[in-house]
Amino acid sequence: MEARYGASEIEEKWQRIWEEEGTYEASEDPSRKKYYILEMFPYPSGKIHMGHVRNYSIGDVVARFKAMQGYNVLHPMGWDAFGLPAENAAIQNRSHPAKWTYENMDYMRVQLKKMGFSYDWSREIATCHPAYYRWEQLIFTKMFEKGLVYKKTSSVNWCENCQTVLANEQVSAEGECWRCDSKVVDKSLEQWFFKITEYAEELLEFTDKLPGWPEKVLAMQRNWIGKSLGAEIDFRVDGSDEVINVFTTRPDTLFGVTFMSLAPEHPMVNELSRGTKQEAAVGAFVAKMKATDKASRTDESKEKEGVFTGGYVINPVNGEKVPVYTANFVLMDYGTGAVMAVPAHDQRDFEFARACDIPVKVVIQPEDEILDPAAMEAAYVEPGIMAGSGRFDGMKSIDAKEAITSHLETEKAGKGTVNYRLRDWGISRQRYWGTPIPIIHCDKCGAVPVPENQLPVALPEDINFDAKTLSPLAAVESFVNTTCPTCGSAAKRETDTMDTFVESSWYYSRYASPRHALAPVDKEKADYWLPVDQYIGGVEHAVMHLLYARFFHKVLRDLGMVSGDEPFKNLLTQGMVCMESNRCEEHGWLAPEEVDEGKCIKCGKAAIAGRTEKMSKSKKNVVDPDHLIKDYGADTARLFSLFAAPPEKDLEWSEAGVEGAYRFLSKIWRLVHESLADIKSVEAFSGGIPQGDAKNLRRKTHQTIRKVTGDVGERFHFNTAISAVMELVNSMGQFKLAAEEDKAVFREAIEAVILLLAPFVPHFSEELWELLGKEGRVANTAWPEFDKAAAVEDEMTIAVQVNGKVREKLLLAAATSEEDVKAAALADEKVLRFIDGAEILKLIYVPKRLVNIVVAK
Repeated sequence: MEARYGASEIEEKWQRIWEEEGTYEASEDPSRKKYYILEMFPYPSGKIHMGHVRNYSIGDVVARFKAMQGYNVLHPMGWDAFGLPAENAAIQNRSHPAKWTYENMDYMRVQLKKMGFSYDWSREIATCHPAYYRWEQLIFTKMFEKGLVYKKTSSVNWCENCQTVLANEQVSAEGECWRCDSKVVDKSLEQWFFKITEYAEELLEFTDKLPGWPEKVLAMQRNWIGKSLGAEIDFRVDGSDEVINVFTTRPDTLFGVTFMSLAPEHPMVNELSRGTKQEAAVGAFVAKMKATDKASRTDESKEKEGVFTGGYVINPVNGEKVPVYTANFVLMDYGTGAVMAVPAHDQRDFEFARACDIPVKVVIQPEDEILDPAAMEAAYVEPGIMAGSGRFDGMKSIDAKEAITSHLETEKAGKGTVNYRLRDWGISRQRYWGTPIPIIHCDKCGAVPVPENQLPVALPEDINFDAKTLSPLAAVESFVNTTCPTCGSAAKRETDTMDTFVESSWYYSRYASPRHALAPVDKEKADYWLPVDQYIGGVEHAVMHLLYARFFHKVLRDLGMVSGDEPFKNLLTQGMVCMESNRCEEHGWLAPEEVDEGKCIKCGKAAIAGRTEKMSKSKKNVVDPDHLIKDYGADTARLFSLFAAPPEKDLEWSEAGVEGAYRFLSKIWRLVHESLADIKSVEAFSGGIPQGDAKNLRRKTHQTIRKVTGDVGERFHFNTAISAVMELVNSMGQFKLAAEEDKAVFREAIEAVILLLAPFVPHFSEELWELLGKEGRVANTAWPEFDKAAAVEDEMTIAVQVNGKVREKLLLAAATSEEDVKAAALADEKVLRFIDGAEILKLIYVPKRLVNIVVAK
């Protein structure tokens, strides 16, 4: 019989069967325990890459494993289809972004199906389809009615290259756009905001109620939310009724304020400088700061810059007149955009004060010394004893925080408060390819939400990307001009679209009822499927998508659309797929196929090997999965991506690793075919205790079932699970089919290998299962259970150490007690020679592994 493993024909066959039989279509069944597995859905950029293959293979293993364990599994797929690349491609190619997007979805859908992923394609969604975003618009209007949406003029993060606004979470630590890496600048625009800060405390609180999430992600969210306890303090502007409000976590230092710092964007900056000799200098500084990214402004290593505004405020506790500066290190994004500066007790303020020759006033002294402001080389930031603070002198500074706050409240000059680093989510985008914001602007009625019966507000198809308007939609008169739904007067539609992170903030809930035509979510179905039991995606989404989705779920809960407090019960953040990059001095980055024997095939010059890094189209170090499928098969690609590294670690691409995975599958293929005549008519061994080598193979089989079950189901250690199956296959290769009992045990081992590998290589397993004459599909077959008695070792090997060095290995019965193991070690002649009559100080026993005899030297 032909023993060559031909992946292409097998995979095409089973993909066709699965689709015809609807194998992976899910429906609610209250009698069964559900399991909702979801990978972050892709942006339809054109082709899937190995990062997709790895991410989706991880999810597919879990989905198939849970289905074989009897769970009712939901495993959907869709498209995060709005976004800048489609619009930019449309501009470049003079086509419509919808055409580019839908063509890419069609191509990528074919690729994903070729990989054999167990998706329920009947639930496929595309966020750019009006049938999806009409419900997003309804959610927006409901949030508007609850006061969770508002519009204001604000300083925003602006990407000139993308021509749009970015949320704080979309700006890198280097001050660059998360998508195109261009420098981000400040710009003042009217923007729509979601009031995520209304949920700040609950979002923070529930980071302690997500035990299935990586602590690293939870820590990132806690830091981003940034809860601070402190006080809000009112400083009256000198010669005016105006008040500047500051937030501080150190009210105990209030008597030490020697200046105030305002963010350059603070509205009082221009007010204070207007008409003074500082007006020109302030204007120039503000203009300079608008062109400087926030990351540079807050970089601790950068010089602290600022100018005097010409104005003063009055310290509410001592009446002192305090100069007001505007400084580069103060941002409007935190607190109130105003900082009471205490250079003696804040390092940043100290550096600024020294640079600008501003006085330093000590109001907290260490318990064991007296600080001299003139001699200080750095701020004193530790707790201490209050000084120079009136009635509070002599108090411990920790106690003075509460006392001074209470005094401010009594004098109506401030109050204790909680502050969050988290800012409201700016969702306005000045682009076409996004969900239109469903608001109508009426001169009489103001901002009016579009009524539900007029949704969706669909994107117009006749779009002109050459129009010289801030937003492309503003140039489409047929879209803009409308009537007010409240009074019937002529009115205009909002022309901004929503941040594309809005679509991905609730898509997981739409999968529960993707064709529901009465509401965003069928609550009864959502109550069955939600929350997502296992969510899988990149850690780079920790403070964007994952935080937004948590916020949205709580909003949907409060709108009565879903139940529960959190969207994702468990989270796995998988590592990246990395590959060595190559560069030619003349032709730049080179694809793998453009390098031959270390040289660029275009010019013959040396190809310079770069560092191993994330696969990237710009670096041309990507591997096309289509090539792998054609040469090796989808199952090989899946197996390699799961075996080469644990899911949470980065995977380094290796062609040799792919070939190794293919050889392993070919080995099993040959093993089955070569033994088929002996085992096809034999039932798998199911009871009793076989003898000799058969007993050993059966033990290995059930030990492997036990290990793979734990590695896949409890730890997601797919690489060690595959390794365990490899060990079993190696044992089977040495096994002789002599007696009928041998054949039955071997048959049991073969069936176990097929079932254990089924989540990893589903086409391969289905084909061999059918070849064995088994009825039904592997996908619907129960996961194998290990026989505890069969898995027990008869013997164990104990290493015997003398003072930490292995001197002998003892083969003992597995049931030998600790006392008997120690006795055997002390009785061994070889061990006794190394003890050589020395005093035995201690005996250390590690169960079933070793005895360490510690002797006097």
